[in-house]
Amino acid sequence: MIIDAHQHFWKLDMPFDHAWLAEPQHAAIHKTYLPEDLEPLLKASGVDQAIFVQTQHDIEENRWVLGLAEQNPFLAGVVGWVDLASDACEDQLSEFEAHPKFVGIRHITQGESDDNFIVRPDVLAGLKVLERHGVPFELLFFTKHLKHAPAVAAHVPDLPLVIDHLSKPNIKERQFDEWAVDIKAAAAHQNVYCKLSGMVTEADWENWTPDDLRPYVETALEAFGPQRCMYGSDWPVCELAGSYAQVYSALDGIVGTLGESDKAQIFGGTAQQFYGLA
Repeated sequence: MIIDAHQHFWKLDMPFDHAWLAEPQHAAIHKTYLPEDLEPLLKASGVDQAIFVQTQHDIEENRWVLGLAEQNPFLAGVVGWVDLASDACEDQLSEFEAHPKFVGIRHITQGESDDNFIVRPDVLAGLKVLERHGVPFELLFFTKHLKHAPAVAAHVPDLPLVIDHLSKPNIKERQFDEWAVDIKAAAAHQNVYCKLSGMVTEADWENWTPDDLRPYVETALEAFGPQRCMYGSDWPVCELAGSYAQVYSALDGIVGTLGESDKAQIFGGTAQQFYGLA
C-alpha cells in the first residue's frame, strides 16, 4: 500500500480564503483542484491512497472534504482544522472525530504573526484536547518555528505530531546547518514524525534536481528513521516547481538504496501507523 500523506484540494468558487493563490508567484495553481484531477496522477505513479490536509481555518472545509472522501475511496483520510485557542475546540472536534476518515488536525502556524503562537498557553491547552482524544496534529512550520517542536512534544507526550515539509528549509540557498540541529532536536522526541514533502517548492523552481533534496532527506531519515518518516507530494502546490510524477520519482530515487521494508515504511507504513488507517 503506497500512500501520499500530504495533498490538498480547493475550489475557487467556494467561500473560502484563496487570497494566497491570487499572488503573482502562484498564478500557475490559481485554479480549482478536485479528486478527479488527482486520481489519475496517483495511478500513474502507482500510489494507492492519499491524505487530504487542510488549507483553511474553517470547519466548513472539514465538512466539504469529508464529503469528497465519502465519494472517493482513494482518499484514505482527512486532516482538518479546529480552533485550538478557543473554548469551543472540544465541541468542534466532537463533530468530526467519529467520522472514519477524519484522521488529524492542522493549523497554519507558519502564517501566524506571532512566532510563538504554537507555545501560547491557550494553544497548548487545545493540543491537550487533541491528546485526550487521540487526534494527531500537524506542525506547519517555517524553520524559525522549529525550535518550538521539543517544547510542544514534551507538553503533549502522548500526542502524535508530524512536521510538515521538513519545516521548509531553504533548499534553494542550501541553508542546512542550523536546520539540521533543530530537526535532530525535534526527532529526539518519539512522538514527533516528519513528512518528506514540500521540498521542490523550497528549491530552485526552474532548476532543482533530486541531489538538491538529498541532504535534507538523508538528515531527516538519520534523525527520525524510516519508521517516523512519510512521503507526501504536497500536490497541487508542488506543481509550481514540478509534476506529481517528478516529485514522487525524486524521493523514490533518493531512498533507492534503502531496504524494501524501509522504503515500504516511508511510502505507506508510517502514514498508516500515524493516522491509524485500516
